[in-house]
Amino acid sequence: MIRVILAEDQGMVRGALASLLGLEPDIEVVGEAANGDEALTVATATRPDVALLDIEMPGTDGLAACASITARVPRCRVMILTTFGRPGYLRTAMEAGAVAFLVKDSPARELAAAIRRVHAGERVIDPTLAAAALSAGPNPLSGRERDVLAAAADGATIGDIAAALHLSEGTVRNYLSSAIQKTHARNRIEAVRRAKAQGWV
Repeated sequence: MIRVILAEDQGMVRGALASLLGLEPDIEVVGEAANGDEALTVATATRPDVALLDIEMPGTDGLAACASITARVPRCRVMILTTFGRPGYLRTAMEAGAVAFLVKDSPARELAAAIRRVHAGERVIDPTLAAAALSAGPNPLSGRERDVLAAAADGATIGDIAAALHLSEGTVRNYLSSAIQKTHARNRIEAVRRAKAQGWV
């Protein structure tokens, strides 16, 4: 049996995935989690063969959980299953140790097949997304530029961002200016939108 854990914050989706996989004769769902922190706890306790993680979850997201699980349970192979097929997410997931990246609109039968392939030692990546990631290139934003753009996403003022990140207002303006240039945007709102579309923040 291939022992699998699922991490997905939407209970109905998680239940549907568990039910679908439960129909497979060679796959057993041995644990479920609603966020990245729970996923790490469940993975550590159950030592699964495969961890299937969503990206967008409250608290610790799937990408951070991927890195933690890979470090803590090295024999567990991590698959990312997400609604957000963004090139930057794919690159980040691979750097965190994921061996598969699938978008949720893939046919259900492909998921079980992908789990079997990953368990057998293969990498499984959505081909359209792989092509987009290669053409998009690496994330041009520095860590601090990503932090500042993420903080600006909700319309925060320069002062709010500076206070939240413990930076001076001048430093925040410099990071924003640099991020705007690197994303080829006209303003910070557009820079945030473009960075999110690429999965850079």
